[in-house]
Amino acid sequence: MSAAALRRRRPGLAGALALSFWAAVAIGIAVYLHASWNPAFLANYGMRYLDGLWVTVQFVVLSFLCGAVLSVPLAFGRMSGNRLIRGIAYAYVSFFRGTPFIAQIFLIYYGFGSFRGAFESVGLWWFFRDAWYCAIFAMSLNTAAYQGEILRGAIRSVPRGQWEGARSLGISPSLAFVKIILPQALMVALRPYANEVILVTKASAIIAIITIFDLFGVTRRAYSQTYDFQAYVWAALIYLLIVETVRNLTALAERRLTRHLKR
Repeated sequence: MSAAALRRRRPGLAGALALSFWAAVAIGIAVYLHASWNPAFLANYGMRYLDGLWVTVQFVVLSFLCGAVLSVPLAFGRMSGNRLIRGIAYAYVSFFRGTPFIAQIFLIYYGFGSFRGAFESVGLWWFFRDAWYCAIFAMSLNTAAYQGEILRGAIRSVPRGQWEGARSLGISPSLAFVKIILPQALMVALRPYANEVILVTKASAIIAIITIFDLFGVTRRAYSQTYDFQAYVWAALIYLLIVETVRNLTALAERRLTRHLKR
């Protein structure tokens, strides 16, 4: 390996400080867990944590996928030449990106209850009376605003020459978008999408306040019954494990998808 390559791999001052910080955090957590080790806690709540983790994973996956579907027309609305459509899309994005998720979920879960009669008349009350459906609905609307902007920026990042090249070959605009533009855009959007998955995962802890026993909901119950602070330590470690898994899988996918660019 060349000296230049070695210099590139050697961590700088910021990297060394970050590594030292996380090492200190890891040592502190290990020392705390060793000092307060309580096998009875894990025996009583270990399976409940796994159940809560499964609820969190389902919530994140369903919300993210629903948001991805909603983000497509939203992104095209933001790029539309029609001022009315563009304005509606802009207002949607501004609202859901500019207000906290906790306010949005309260508006849907508690606010929509004021319109129970209207929802019953159209057969939708079964949906809005259920905390689980309301949470997924709220998070889907929230993440759609962010994913729409990610997709819009990724599409705009593809050079205009790609469109012109497809047109010169007689490829229709719709086919050119699906076969040429979209794959390149998704490559650009890979890391922003991964960051959005991470943000949705961390924001999912909020749904515990509307009686959903996800990972954080189980953690709150465990602490209220035992007053053992390690309940939150275990939850933090599980959330950290999820985030690091997503981050490393994204890095792996990026290396594989861009390996042809490094030859």
